[in-house]
Amino acid sequence: MTQKKLSFAQRRAEFDQWHAANPMVWKYFEKFSFDAIRSGRNRISHWLIINRIRWEVFLVTTGSDYKISNGLIAFYARLWRETYPKHQDLFRIKRMNGEPWV
Repeated sequence: MTQKKLSFAQRRAEFDQWHAANPMVWKYFEKFSFDAIRSGRNRISHWLIINRIRWEVFLVTTGSDYKISNGLIAFYARLWRETYPKHQDLFRIKRMNGEPWV
């Protein structure tokens, strides 16, 4: 059985829903991104930030486990660019399939 590929809009809607249900991930993303900026970095991988979040949550927090899907990572970089235009070039992004490109 083949799985139907989701459109960019559907994938963004899934991200928006997951993001709203997991606000602590964005707080970590902001914190670790600004930590990188304060350390003098002007480019960093959004994958590195998410993997640090995974590390912190796995080792530091208690409670139920949750997973950050790899399919969400690119949307966090886009949210960063929307939220912090002054630091929009911190993450290098590529156009996603079906993504409108400005």
